[in-house]
Amino acid sequence: MGRWWPAALLGCAVAVAVLAAAVECAVTYDKKAVLIDGQRRILFSGSIHYPRSTPDVTAFFKISSFFPLSSPGRFMAVMWEGLIQKAKDGGLDVIQTYVFWNGHEPTPGNYYFEERYDLVRFIKTVQKAGLFVHLRIGPYICGEWNFGGFPVWLKYVPGISFRTDNEPFKTAMQGFTEKIVGMMKSENLFASQGGPIILSQIENEYGPEGKKFGAAGQAYINWAAKMAIGLGTGVPWVMCKEEDAPDPVINACNGFYCDAFSPNKPYKPTMWTEAWSGWFTEFGGTIRQRPVEDLAFAVARFVQKGGSFINYYMYHGGTNFGRTAGGPFITTSYDYDAPIDEYGLVREPKHSHLKELHRAVKLCEQALVSVDPAITTLGTMQEAHVFRSPSGCAAFLANYNSNSYAKVVFNNEQYSLPPWSISILPDCKNVVFNSATVGVQTSQMQMWGDGASSMMWERYDEEVDSLAAAPLLTTAGLLEQLNVTRDSSDYLWYITSVDISPSENFLQGGGKPLSLSVLSAGHALHVFVNGQLQGSAYGTREDRRIKYNGNANLRAGTNKIALLSVACGLPNVGVHYETWNTGVGGPVVLHGLNEGSRDLTWQTWSYQVGLKGEQMNLNSLEGSTSVEWMQGSLIAQNQQPLSWYRAYFETPSGDEPLALDMGSMGKGQIWINGQSIGRYWTAYADGDCKECSYTGTFRAPKCQAGCGQPTQRWYHVPRSWLQATRNLLVVFEELGGDSSKIALVKRSVSSVCADVSEDHPNIKNWQIESYGEREYHRAKVHLKCSPGQSISAIKFASFGTPMGTCGNFQQGDCHSANSHTVLEKKCIGLQRCVIAISPESFGGDPCPSVTKRVAVEAVCSRTA
Repeated sequence: MGRWWPAALLGCAVAVAVLAAAVECAVTYDKKAVLIDGQRRILFSGSIHYPRSTPDVTAFFKISSFFPLSSPGRFMAVMWEGLIQKAKDGGLDVIQTYVFWNGHEPTPGNYYFEERYDLVRFIKTVQKAGLFVHLRIGPYICGEWNFGGFPVWLKYVPGISFRTDNEPFKTAMQGFTEKIVGMMKSENLFASQGGPIILSQIENEYGPEGKKFGAAGQAYINWAAKMAIGLGTGVPWVMCKEEDAPDPVINACNGFYCDAFSPNKPYKPTMWTEAWSGWFTEFGGTIRQRPVEDLAFAVARFVQKGGSFINYYMYHGGTNFGRTAGGPFITTSYDYDAPIDEYGLVREPKHSHLKELHRAVKLCEQALVSVDPAITTLGTMQEAHVFRSPSGCAAFLANYNSNSYAKVVFNNEQYSLPPWSISILPDCKNVVFNSATVGVQTSQMQMWGDGASSMMWERYDEEVDSLAAAPLLTTAGLLEQLNVTRDSSDYLWYITSVDISPSENFLQGGGKPLSLSVLSAGHALHVFVNGQLQGSAYGTREDRRIKYNGNANLRAGTNKIALLSVACGLPNVGVHYETWNTGVGGPVVLHGLNEGSRDLTWQTWSYQVGLKGEQMNLNSLEGSTSVEWMQGSLIAQNQQPLSWYRAYFETPSGDEPLALDMGSMGKGQIWINGQSIGRYWTAYADGDCKECSYTGTFRAPKCQAGCGQPTQRWYHVPRSWLQATRNLLVVFEELGGDSSKIALVKRSVSSVCADVSEDHPNIKNWQIESYGEREYHRAKVHLKCSPGQSISAIKFASFGTPMGTCGNFQQGDCHSANSHTVLEKKCIGLQRCVIAISPESFGGDPCPSVTKRVAVEAVCSRTA
C-alpha cells in the first residue's frame, strides 16, 4: 500500500529533462518501490559530491586554502555537466550527494554557496540532464570528510554534545537543516514543486552509535525524524543504517552487500543507499579495488531479493581539495575505484559492465515491481528467483558457489552459470546479462608529460630560529592543538627553552647523547632543537597517537626546543569524536642529563599557529611576491625541511585531465593560482597485493594494489583553475624534497582491451519481439579510445582460445592466423571499431568444435 507521501514522475521526468514550467510532482512509496507519478520504479543512483569536483565555467574563481576569492579564469568544458552526463550514459536515474555543512557555514551565520559549494547550481545541473536527486542533508556526513562535515566552531558551542539528545546540538542542526530545505524550496527544487529532489536524508549511519548512546540516542533519532518531517518537503525522508528509523522515514542499507537487509516495516521499500563501489585510501595504505564482477553480482542479488533503489557510493569520488580530507590520514584523492575516476574519465570495464546490468534490470522492471519472486532451488548452491506478472516473466539465475561453474536446468533449458554470478533473463528464456561475464572493454590509463611545461623553481625557507619572537600565547603546560588553532591551519608550534650546564657529562664526552621523548595525540610531529630538525614521527588512521624518541643535540647554555605538530585531517567518525584530542599532550621528557631525566611538560611553552609562509600568504598570487625567493643552483645545494617552493608554468595544450607528479617530494601542501590542491605525502604503501579474484565475499583488504609504491603520487589539477599563461605553483615541503622533478602530466587512455566469447550474452541485440523464445545472437567486440584519440596499433589479437588478461594476453591452442590482420584493417586510424565474433569475420573457423573468443589489445594515441 502507498504511504502518505504525495507522488511524481513520467510527467515529472519530462519537466525535469526540459526545465519546463514547474509541474507539481508527488513521490510516494510502498513495500515494492518508490512511486513516481504513481508508478513504481527501479532506481539506479550514483554518489557525486559537488565539492569534490569543479563546476569548470567561464567565471572568476576564488583564492584561499579552504574556501575559494577571485582571479580570472578561462573557458573550459564543464566538469559537473560532464560527470552527470556520464552517469546518465551509464544508466543512472538519480544523483546522490551529501550537503557539506562546514563548507557552507565556515563561521556561525556566515554562509558560502559559491564555486564548488554552489549546491543549487549543482542540483539544477542534474535537473538539466533529466536525472533526479537524493539529497543527503545529514548534516553529519562522515564521508572521510574533515570533521565529518561539521564545522569546527560547532565544537565550541557552550554545553554541546554531538549527535545525541542535546539541546545546543539539536538547535544548531535544525538551523542548518532548515537553511538548506529553505534554499531548496525557494528554488522549487523538491519534486513536489516540480524539481528533481525525490528523496532527502536526515542523519547518517546513526544506528551503531545510537545504540551506544542508549535512551538519549533513541530520543535524538526520534526528534531528528520529527524535525525533518515537519519541514514539509513533500518527498520521503531516509535514514541509512538506522533500523529504528521512525515512521514514515525509510531505513536503508549501506555496505558491500545488502541482499540480507529488510526495512523495519513491511510497507517500506528495500533501499541500498551506499553500494560501495570500492574503498577510500589512506596515506601509507594500499589502493583498494573492487572487481566489477562482484559489484554487479551484489547489485543483482539485491534486486532479485526485492531491492528497488541502489546507489553506488561512489560513482565519481573526486578529490579532497584543500584541507577537506578527514580521517585523519585520508588521501587527497577520493577516487574510490568508482565507475568514473577522480579525473572524470570513465573507468572500464566498471562503467560499461554496470551499464549493461542496469539495462538488463530495466528490461525486467515491470515484473520486478509488480510481484514477489518465486524462489526455486536449482542445485546445492544455485537458485532461481522468478517474477511472473501480467506484464510478463523475468528470472534471475544465481550460482553462489565461489569455486566452480554450475550447469542448471530452468524451464526445461540448460544454462551455464560462472562461479559467484547471476544471469538475468527478462523473458525467463534468454540470458541478456551475467554478472561475471564481462564483454565490454578494459581501458588502461597512463600519466604522461608532453615536455612543454618545464618549470624554474625558487625557494623560501621558514625561519625556525625566529620562532616565539611574537607568539600567539605563552602559558605553563601543553595545550590541545585544535583548541588553539580552531583548524585555521594544520600546523601548531610548541616552543620552550632548556638551560644546559657546561658541566653535563654528555658535553664532556663522558655520557650518552641526550634524547628527547614526546607523546602526542597526533597526527604528525617534527622535532627541532636550535633550529635543526632532529626527527619526525607519525600516527596512523587506526592509532593517531605518536611516541617520539630521538637524539637531542643540545649545547651548553639556553637551547630552544620547537615541536611542530601537524594535523592530517580531523576525525570524521566515532562516538563523540568532537572530544578527541590532537597535538602534543605530553609528557615531554629530556633523558641523559646528570640529574637523570627532566620533565618539560609543565614548564612555560609558547605557541604559534601556522607557518610564517601561511601568515604572509605565500600560496597566493599577491603574497608570493612579498619575500625574496632563492633562485638557481642554491635551491638544489641543500634540501631543507620547512621550505616553500615557487614556479610558474604555461597551461598545457589539449583537453586531457592534468595532474602533478609529486613522487620526488616528501610531505606538505600544494597551491595553484592560490587554489589549494590539497595535502601530499609520499608515504609508501604497506599491504598484501596478492592476486585478486572476483569470487567470494569482498571486503576492503581483499583486492589491494600499489604495494611498495607511494600511496598517492599524482595530484589532480583542475584545468578550470588555470590561466592561459603564467600559472603560479606553490609547494610547501615539510621534510625536504627535489622540486626539480615535480612535473605536470596528462592523464589519458594508453590502450584498450577486450576478451569476448562468441556466446556472450548480448543485450543490445535482444529482441522483445522474440519474447519467450530461446534466441542466440552474434556477440561483438567493441573497442573505443577517448575523444581526440585513435587506434594506432594492435598489440595483440587472437580469434580462438586465447589466454591471460589485458596486458598479458597469450595465444592458446586454437588461434586464427588472420586475427592480427583482421583487427588492423577494422580498427587502425579509428576512434572506435566493432568486430563480429564469427568465423566469417576471420576468414574461417580455426577449431570448429570449440567455443571461441576474441582477445585484443589496441594502442590509443593522440590524433594529430
